[in-house]
Amino acid sequence: MSVLDSRALNRATLARQLLLDRADLTVVDAVAHLGGLQAQEPQEPFVGLWSRLTPFDPASLSNLLVERHVVRTHLMRRTVHLVTADDVLAWRARHDGMLRQRVLGTYRRELDGVDLEELAAAGAELMSDGEPRSMSQLARALADRWPDPGPRPLGEVLIAALLPTTQLPPRGLWRTKAGARYALLSSWLGRDVDPPAPQGTDPVGEALVRRYLAAFGPAASADLRAWCGLAGLPKAVAAVREELVAFRDERGRELLDLPDAPRPDPDTPAPVRFLPAFDNVILGYHDRSRIIDDAHRGLSVAGERVVLLDGRVAATWTVAADTVVVTPLCRFSPADRTAVAEQGSALASFLSDGASQRVQIAAAPR
Repeated sequence: MSVLDSRALNRATLARQLLLDRADLTVVDAVAHLGGLQAQEPQEPFVGLWSRLTPFDPASLSNLLVERHVVRTHLMRRTVHLVTADDVLAWRARHDGMLRQRVLGTYRRELDGVDLEELAAAGAELMSDGEPRSMSQLARALADRWPDPGPRPLGEVLIAALLPTTQLPPRGLWRTKAGARYALLSSWLGRDVDPPAPQGTDPVGEALVRRYLAAFGPAASADLRAWCGLAGLPKAVAAVREELVAFRDERGRELLDLPDAPRPDPDTPAPVRFLPAFDNVILGYHDRSRIIDDAHRGLSVAGERVVLLDGRVAATWTVAADTVVVTPLCRFSPADRTAVAEQGSALASFLSDGASQRVQIAAAPR
């Protein structure tokens, strides 16, 4: 097998993630291509799409949420993701077991003795009226029947695991602060979630393998699992393996990929890109060394926004008043500082509707 070094993997990842060149795609097509965007921080997907698309109008994403073409829902890794309506309906049942396992891993003691199927039926009946409810409202409505778990475990197991739900607008709209209110996916979208596949088959798992490699490959099975949180995909990988090509990385891991997916020359220049908190281009891998140094691996988990320089995480960024503030993690050359400042200025303009182009780059670490 051919060996792909870290730089070759980096350039392939940037190309798949629309970070090597901004893509001329519709917003809904970009969300679909990326397999969704992690979105527990409601405003972060706007920066993620701004860094990937040309042009990008934040109102277009807001409109897609209002018009029910994309939704905010607990899915991969039990985290809130922004995904297309078609994808969530196709994928949700395949994630049920993982979602339950992860919530129960957090609240096993509190939910001990609770009949989850009975709880799910009661929650579904309550929410069948289509009335939006917060997690606490849902838990309080059922607390008389299940008083022991407490509102947080009761609400979270219903919203994040037992019931296919979505967070409703105005949460997630551009420059809008709003609490999380939920409805059943079937009520909001007017379509039922696709039923589980017949036993012994896994068409959704096979589709997830292909979709993951299109947006993140070349990658190992462990990387796929890190992205979606599903442990039971070896059979799906085996089922599509004849469609794929194989490589090895410098550590000797087998990497799989779609044969015709882009794998640019490792010397292809990579532009500066500003990424939002929890971007899947970092979190979507078990081995993240293709894009971030091990010493900085915790930044993405902690929710730091990062700057890519030559395709790798080289700084963090925040916004103070009307200024984008960049904090380098390494020394910048004069050319690096100029490129980061130019892109930071463009980001400041985007975030302020052109009212500010201010960017400040802090001193590099000694």
